[in-house]
Amino acid sequence: MKQIIQKLGPGLLFAGAAIGVSHLVQSTRSGADFGFGLLWALLLIHLVKYPFFQYGPRYASATGESLLEGYQKLGKGVLGLYGVLTFLTMFTIQAAVTIVTAGIATSLFGDFISVKVWTIVILSLCFIILNIGRYQFLDVAIKIIVITLTLTTLTATGLAFYNSTNAIEIVQYIPEGSVEITFLIAFMGWMPAPLDVSVWHSLWTIEKQLASPEKTNTKTALLDFNIGYLGTVILGICFVALGALIMNPTGNSFSNSAGVFSVQLIDMYTQSLGSWAYIIIGVAAFTTMFSTTLTTLDASPRSMNKTIELLFKKTFKKGYLTWSLILISGTLCVYFFFLSNMGGLIKLATILSFLTAPFYALANYLLISSKHTPKEWQPSKFMHFISCLGLLFLIGFSVWYLTIL
Repeated sequence: MKQIIQKLGPGLLFAGAAIGVSHLVQSTRSGADFGFGLLWALLLIHLVKYPFFQYGPRYASATGESLLEGYQKLGKGVLGLYGVLTFLTMFTIQAAVTIVTAGIATSLFGDFISVKVWTIVILSLCFIILNIGRYQFLDVAIKIIVITLTLTTLTATGLAFYNSTNAIEIVQYIPEGSVEITFLIAFMGWMPAPLDVSVWHSLWTIEKQLASPEKTNTKTALLDFNIGYLGTVILGICFVALGALIMNPTGNSFSNSAGVFSVQLIDMYTQSLGSWAYIIIGVAAFTTMFSTTLTTLDASPRSMNKTIELLFKKTFKKGYLTWSLILISGTLCVYFFFLSNMGGLIKLATILSFLTAPFYALANYLLISSKHTPKEWQPSKFMHFISCLGLLFLIGFSVWYLTIL
C-alpha cells in the first residue's frame, strides 16, 4: 500500500487543483439552489472532459515531454495561442481560488485580520513554499490534504443522509432563463477543473519522473490519473448532496461575500457532523482551498515560463520566479477590483474557462492522435469516439451560450 501511495503524485495534484472552487463553491451552490437537479450536468461534464484530461499524463509519460512541447510540434501558432489564453485567464483563476481561501481563513482564525490582508498573507506563504520546496513539497503535502478532505467529506455526507428528515428527490432539472443558464455554464466550466489543467498535469508528470529514482511508466501514470479523477467525481457528488440536504430545505442561498460564504460553508458541515467538528471541518476546508491556491500558483508560472522558453528557444534561469511575481501582482489587482463580489469573480473565471475549453480539447486530441505520440499509446476506437462527442459538446455548448448572451 505504501509503495502504491508513493507512486501516486500528479493525479493527486490534479485532484488537489480540481477539488476547490468547483466543489466547495459551485457544487454546494448547485445543491443549495437546485437540490440534486444538476447531477446530470456534473456527471456529463466529467465524461466529456475525461479523455482530454487523460491525454496530458498519457502523452507526458509516453514521450517524456509535456503537452507544451507537443503543442509546439503542432505549430508555433498553437503554442502561442496557449500562451495568450493562459495569460488572459490565469489572473482571474488565481484570484478566484485565493479569495475563497482567504474567506475561509477569516472564518476559521477570526476576523481580526481582514480578508484583504489574508489574501496577501496566503499568496506570500504559497510563494515562499513553492520557491523553497517546489514539486517535492507539493507531492507530499497534497497526499495528506486530499486524504483528509476525502474522509471528512464522505463522513459529513453520510451523516447528512442519515439525519435528513426530508424526502430525497433525484428529479433532474434543465435550467431556464439567462441567470440559470449562466450558472450552468459556470458550474461546468470548472467541473472538475479548467481543461488547461491537463497541461499542468503533463508538467507535473515530467517533474515526478525527474524527482523519482524509478521511471514512471504510462500504465502507472494513467492509474494515478484515474484515481485522482474518480476522486473528483465522488467528492463533487458529495458536495452537491451536502448543499441539497442541508441548504436547500432551508430556502437559503450562499452569499457572494467571501467571508459570509465561508461561514455558511463550514456551518453546513457542522449541521451534519455537530458543533464539535467545526475546527476539523474548518481546517479541512482551508487546507483544500490552500492546496488549490498553491497548485495554481505553481502551475501557471511553470507553464508560462516553459511556453516562453519554447517560443524563444532560450532558457530563463529566473523565469519561474519572474512569472510567480507577475501572477501575484496581477491577482492582487483583480482581487481588489472584485473584492465585494466573490460570486461575480468566480462566475467570470469559470465562464472564461468553459469558453476556452474547446481549444485545449482539440489541441490535446490532435496531439495524442498524431505521429508525435507512440502508436501503442494513441487513443483506442472507443476513446476516439468519446473524444469526438466531447469536442462536439464543448464547441456546440459554447456557441449556443454566446448566441443567447
